[in-house]
Amino acid sequence: MDPDLVAAVAAVAGGEKLNISRFCAEHGVSRTVFYKYLARFRKEGAAGFLRRSSAPRRRPTTTPPRVREAIVRARKQLAEEGRDNGAISIGWRLEELGVVPVPSRATIHRILVAEGHVVPQPRKRPRCRRRFEYAEPNGLWQIDGMEFYLAGGEKVCILQILDDHSRLDVGTYAATSENGEETWAALQQAFAGYGVPVKILTDNGLAFSARHRGGMAELERRLAATGVQAIASTPYHPQTCGKDERSHQTLRRWLAKQPPPATLEQLQQLLEQYRAMYNNRRHQGIGGHTPQQRYHATPKATPTKAARPPAGTTQRPVTSTGVVAFSNCSIVIGRRWAGHTATLHWQGDRVSIMINDTVVRTLTLNRSVRYQRLTPQLSTTS
Repeated sequence: MDPDLVAAVAAVAGGEKLNISRFCAEHGVSRTVFYKYLARFRKEGAAGFLRRSSAPRRRPTTTPPRVREAIVRARKQLAEEGRDNGAISIGWRLEELGVVPVPSRATIHRILVAEGHVVPQPRKRPRCRRRFEYAEPNGLWQIDGMEFYLAGGEKVCILQILDDHSRLDVGTYAATSENGEETWAALQQAFAGYGVPVKILTDNGLAFSARHRGGMAELERRLAATGVQAIASTPYHPQTCGKDERSHQTLRRWLAKQPPPATLEQLQQLLEQYRAMYNNRRHQGIGGHTPQQRYHATPKATPTKAARPPAGTTQRPVTSTGVVAFSNCSIVIGRRWAGHTATLHWQGDRVSIMINDTVVRTLTLNRSVRYQRLTPQLSTTS
């Protein structure tokens, strides 16, 4: 504040004569400003010279206090239910409750920050920019297992099967571990409820795939017989199965708010409740639709022909007894090849074994026995 202006205003207010027009011209102040401060000084005294806020007296677009309270209350309720309680989910909850107006996602986030419920974080650069989504339901399912501990401390496994297009949880099953038999049982139940998909994507767990280890897992063999193409992600790249990995987070958050199950049966009951909730709640990844709605919105993909069995090439050493170990089988090729390295070309259970440029044996693996004899054993009768 200009000291000369303060002195002049105080003098005029005290009754002194002053050429206000000349004073304003000499000090670069408009007569309007001079008379404004003169009126303030006469009314408020010295406080009339203090700078005042330029903020508007009314803010018509300000979120009403009742809506702000509803936002905070909805965030707390969603957290207690074990659901996502971010800005988008809060907005959907306000719609369900009939709150009007429903603020935008940015406004909800801003209110949560102002209320101290959210600490702003810098935006993270995505690790992977390549995304995929199959165009039809049942075009691809993803299956993966996650560890879970029962109330008594026993470690078990939860197998989750997700439809890639709709994010529908087609099966979530409690298992003793991530093993082939229970995985196949879980898939059979999913097939019975939703049909057979064209492809199934897994990671490289021992129960799911042996392709990157130069063989074929029992699950891959069964899927091929059913007409389903089994595909496996790149080793050490969990982003390929990212939809299932993200679904694990949602399931863990929900289970953390439920009574701890003591048995697999109790856990399975909780998983059925979770599936009913998950499949019928709005999903951010599919435009706010529910997985159930999106799964039934378009025709389902179906396998058009029998899936081609997995194939590959691998190398195995030949033991001193002339045996090659492959795909849980011991294949006899003869002692003359002991110490050599054999190259195996395989597709399904059909195997050709080469050493250097010589094909030493071609066979179809007999899965009923482990030891694959060089010549069939003749049956004898007494």
